[in-house]
Amino acid sequence: MGQTGGMTDTDPYLWLEDVTDERALDWVRARNAETTAELADRPRFGRLRDEIREVLDADDRIPYVRRRGELLYNFWRDAARPRGVWRRTTLAEYRTPRPDWEVLLDVDALAEREGENWVWQGATVRYPGYSRALVELSRGGADATVVREFDLDRREFVPDGFTLPEAKSSVTWIDEDRIYVGTDVGPGSLTSSGYPRLVKEWRRGTPLADAETVFEGKADDVAVYGLYDPTEGFERHMVHRSIDFYRAERYLRTAEGLVRLDVPDDARTSVHREWLLVRTRSPWAVGGTEHPAGALLAARLDEFLAGRHRWDVLFEPDEHTSLDYHAWTRHHLVVGTLSDVRTRLRVLTPTGDGWRDEPLSGVGERAATIELVDTDPRHTDELLLSTSGFTEPATLVRGEVGQDTEVLKRAPAFFPADGLTVDQHVATSTDGTKVPYFVVGRPGSGPGPTLLTGYGGFEVSLTPSYSGVIGRGWLARGGTYVVANLRGGGEYGPRWHSEAVRADRHRVYEDFAAIARDLVERGITTPERLGIQGGSNGGLLMGVMLTRHPELFGAIVSQVPLLDMRRYHRLLAGASWMAEYGDPDDEADWAHLREFSPYHQVRAGRDYPPVLFVTSTRDDRVHPAHARKMVARMRELGYGPDRVRYHENIEGGHGAAADNAQLAVKWALVFEFLWSQLG
Repeated sequence: MGQTGGMTDTDPYLWLEDVTDERALDWVRARNAETTAELADRPRFGRLRDEIREVLDADDRIPYVRRRGELLYNFWRDAARPRGVWRRTTLAEYRTPRPDWEVLLDVDALAEREGENWVWQGATVRYPGYSRALVELSRGGADATVVREFDLDRREFVPDGFTLPEAKSSVTWIDEDRIYVGTDVGPGSLTSSGYPRLVKEWRRGTPLADAETVFEGKADDVAVYGLYDPTEGFERHMVHRSIDFYRAERYLRTAEGLVRLDVPDDARTSVHREWLLVRTRSPWAVGGTEHPAGALLAARLDEFLAGRHRWDVLFEPDEHTSLDYHAWTRHHLVVGTLSDVRTRLRVLTPTGDGWRDEPLSGVGERAATIELVDTDPRHTDELLLSTSGFTEPATLVRGEVGQDTEVLKRAPAFFPADGLTVDQHVATSTDGTKVPYFVVGRPGSGPGPTLLTGYGGFEVSLTPSYSGVIGRGWLARGGTYVVANLRGGGEYGPRWHSEAVRADRHRVYEDFAAIARDLVERGITTPERLGIQGGSNGGLLMGVMLTRHPELFGAIVSQVPLLDMRRYHRLLAGASWMAEYGDPDDEADWAHLREFSPYHQVRAGRDYPPVLFVTSTRDDRVHPAHARKMVARMRELGYGPDRVRYHENIEGGHGAAADNAQLAVKWALVFEFLWSQLG
């Protein structure tokens, strides 16, 4: 191809893509040493680290739980147990200030006993009975996990139980002696994104190699997986094929074979008892009616399979309101919507001739954000909800639909909120679109240090939420905090996302730049005192701002970022994101990708603001080479350690930290860098 944004197609830093090569790790250690020598030896760094660690390890944090039968399960980390414990208790005990927990698995003790750096990644508990679980553990925080069967009654791993070596596996119970499994079983068993391509039914006591193949996806799919719904009277087997990040096929597995659900492949579907729910991502004409993108529809599954397409409209979006989530209890459907990025809850109840629609009262009517923690869809109408806001610590509420609610737990305040206000403003983007953002700070304080964050991708919504880390590290020290609700996100439903994918990706960056300018015009900050921070897709956003709009910012933090958009699809899980960004091997897609690919747009002789790149060796989702190569390229172009800083945690996964101690160090480095540049 020749020249691509200032670089030839021969990448001189491909050697940094070898994650654990000693030459690459020596380069990492040298960059880490430069950054820690500058930032970590300052008194403020130590105070920041210790204050953040207190937040992360606080004994009075809310221990969020999931109900499994009569017991509530929780995973907990603190200073004494940095790797954490999996534990459970009763609702009666949970209501007390200091519940009596039964510890099921101590990950610290397990790691010491086995000589492994285990990081908890979750567990799938078998229903009914809740006596066995498939526990997932990763080395150093990677997405790839080891799966081991665990006996909850004996509190030990099952000898000769279901076990899988390290891989990006999917597992789910069928019954006591069978599971659905997708994992690495050799050539052809994984997709190009590194996820399972095969669904197998594995019977206890037999070799995995002999497991029956139920479904085989294509090599360029994202993933496939099988699942079993054990709800009494509605037991059913299903197979899910993710074609790309937004398109999928769903099948019922019957005695006669696989039956595909004939719904749009870009819709999201779910099945509960007799109901099929469809959440549209694009307009869908069915039964003589066209339903808009972002609608929620319901049909009786047996009627749908028989070809009778009668859909009940449960939700339709408008200019200000979108569907955020929905979840079943035993008899009701709880629907969470975003109204100008603030949560509203409603309860829908199927009746003989339609659906009754009522607000869910008594649950944080004034809260900015209400998160659904758990429901009990098989047996009760119980709800666990968490309410919070930028300056309001979380409150965990329990209730049953139609009954009074109770406060189970309140999180502590980790920073003083007196004098802080939360305002929502709107900036006008390049094409005239109004883009909202939140400002948390002290009014009338004049242009001051301001931290702006954003994401703008994958239909992810950034809603108001309480962060003791941001509060202590930034707000309590006099900074202003800003959250941008960019296109590409989901704050206003699928249309908000679809306006900024692939060839229209530039709109994300135009939105963010418009907000930066608006903050200056409002007198909230100046370019010299405006810092920005984002991770993953948000890290890409930071890289684009660095290379496209360096004049707007005083400091930039790019965490676990994508930066090389020429090769992102060839690195780890990158191929799964081509529906969002485009295919670099397609000339038309590369034409727009290269226009914002930070690795290809960085130039010598530009007045770039100071930048800190943060990543993790064990991140097996976004390859650490993105950040490594960007720093190497900038150093080659003459930007020294006073302009380009780098820190790579040797552990940590996509979160760039494997435990709270590492997380506190990571955030302390970020805040020390920002304050040193903006304060």
